[in-house]
Amino acid sequence: MTAPTTTEPPPRDLRDFYENPAVPVASGTPRSLRQARMLARALGPAAHTPRTVLDIGCGDGTAAATAAPLLTGHRVIGVDWSQDALRRARTRIPYAVRGELTGGGLPFAAGSADAVLFSEVIEHLVDPDAALDEIRRILRPGGHLMLSTPNLAAWYNRGLLLAGVQPVFSEVSLRGIHGRPGKEVVGHLRLYTARALREFVAASGFTVERLEGAPFHGVPRPLRPLDRLACARPQLASILLLHARRT
Repeated sequence: MTAPTTTEPPPRDLRDFYENPAVPVASGTPRSLRQARMLARALGPAAHTPRTVLDIGCGDGTAAATAAPLLTGHRVIGVDWSQDALRRARTRIPYAVRGELTGGGLPFAAGSADAVLFSEVIEHLVDPDAALDEIRRILRPGGHLMLSTPNLAAWYNRGLLLAGVQPVFSEVSLRGIHGRPGKEVVGHLRLYTARALREFVAASGFTVERLEGAPFHGVPRPLRPLDRLACARPQLASILLLHARRT
């Protein structure tokens, strides 16, 4: 289907696209909670050793705010390059700073972070290799990477491809929806299967500890029980949640 006509001017480039307040910048709460629980288990109680957790690509701060109650005592800092997203994030979390994964890099010293939340970001990147290099630089040896991203091979995408329909999450334009279900253009540039994500993260200098599945809030309500059931097999799940450690 084709997106409805809009009076908004088309984006000039990716930066212009992401500075548009209409572009969604929040992950769904169920997957944010699952990711936060994975990280809380990995870090352990803050009473032992408080840790520094960076939420890179924090968007409006929803994921960090969701994780904060499970990471009590740890310091959670949001990082984003969108000024609009940072303004919204600062209403939800105590610390939010501007930073980029490419160009000048993040405003943190090498080995200064104990963990990185990287929620629904990697699919938006032109250069994911450079991004993981920068994340590896700021993580201490053995530091944790909690990465989430949509699954190209989600159970419904397999059926859509067989029917000749563009998979959910994949996009061919920043201006409208073409050939796939959905109503929002969110700027996805790259998509991963569970196998591809494991291999890519391992090749970037990390040891993959765990891969889990999470549901997608955009699945039609009648199909949500099936979507939750698919989480038991990450290869079929809507969202991939990966826990890795810096090698």
